[in-house]
Amino acid sequence: MTLSLAISPCPNDTFVFHALVHGLVAGAPAVDVTYADVDLTNTAAQAGAYDLVKVSYAALPWLLDRYTLLPCGGALGRGCGPLVLVRGTGPANGWAGDLSGMHVAVPGDRTTAYLLMRLWAAGNGPRQVTVVPFAEIMPAVAAGRFDAGLVIHEARFTYQDQGLRALADLGEWWETTTGLPIPLGAILARRSSGADPGVDPDLAMAWIRASVRQAVRHPEASMDFVRSHAKETSEQVIRAHIALYVNTFTENLGDEGYAAVDTLLGRAAEAGLTPPVPGELLRLS
Repeated sequence: MTLSLAISPCPNDTFVFHALVHGLVAGAPAVDVTYADVDLTNTAAQAGAYDLVKVSYAALPWLLDRYTLLPCGGALGRGCGPLVLVRGTGPANGWAGDLSGMHVAVPGDRTTAYLLMRLWAAGNGPRQVTVVPFAEIMPAVAAGRFDAGLVIHEARFTYQDQGLRALADLGEWWETTTGLPIPLGAILARRSSGADPGVDPDLAMAWIRASVRQAVRHPEASMDFVRSHAKETSEQVIRAHIALYVNTFTENLGDEGYAAVDTLLGRAAEAGLTPPVPGELLRLS
């Protein structure tokens, strides 16, 4: 058996999955890994393309009929939310969500970042939105191709180097208005279907949690692998990225993590932005 896995090339994913990908988890099968931006994995998951796949929490309403949400391996936390960036200098304004008249670059139309931006802006959304690979968003905004850009991942540490400022920190807005951490990326396991046995979620959880624990216990063991895939090569940025996005929720969502997911998807459904998700589909029985 070979397990197909799709994750992003970002430092938190390569750090967390290093042991599993490299055959260092006892009892786990061999892994065939694909690295792709989350917008691509969201789309691939709709076709059931991978056994295990990293997707946006915002995409779950379209995926839980063929995948099971695993309470480990993903990205959820505090102080790690997406930013709305514009050119120039000035203070952030996280409470007046007015993007009317703007052309905004976003990293995907079913990303958590875009869903948060739509909830934040409410009736004052942009006049036009264009999906752009996340690594290209900041240069495009700096060059004036877009009025604003919605960024994720390590862009939070480097945007000022490109002459940009944060119009809003959507993570800060979310935490202030809900009191909850922000659910960004989820790990899903393919469900059984007909003759296809799918992936046993309990086994998948055990493999991933073992990989997380090895990463945390031996952080230097994965660093060459992490660097080889990172789009931002600064050692300081890579380590800051891992420290921010790999936390207690990475090993176990727990009650607080599930509450954050319930709240995000509940608010999105109430606003008519996503289909409603039955609560029983979000938790393993």
